[in-house]
Amino acid sequence: MKLSEYFESTLGRGVLATADAKGIVDAAVYSRPHFVDEETAVWIMTDRLTHANLQSNPHAAYIFAEAAENAFVGKRLYLTKIREESDPMKIEQFRWRKTYEIPDEQKNEKRFVVYFHIDKVLPLVGDKT
Repeated sequence: MKLSEYFESTLGRGVLATADAKGIVDAAVYSRPHFVDEETAVWIMTDRLTHANLQSNPHAAYIFAEAAENAFVGKRLYLTKIREESDPMKIEQFRWRKTYEIPDEQKNEKRFVVYFHIDKVLPLVGDKT
């Protein structure tokens, strides 16, 4: 199954981990990625710590745990940021899933479409792909 198909059809929870230039780590809950192609994942993010970290360190990891009885099924994506955009039309284009309702207090926050190259994919547990 293609990675894009997996994330389109699989429910679960994800965490995006980043680090700043000094190596101080942050982890935040993020939705399933959108895909441009099988090597490029996209997330929409606000101008908070995760986004700030990516300005000085383009590397990130996304951990996804499937919503299944076995809590140890999912994927780990190792990522490198390749670019970002802040065009509201582009952001809406990627919000097609619309599974996340933006809270009123966040509706006026600046948002970015951040593109990542997928460097490596591993299962949630173990090192066999």
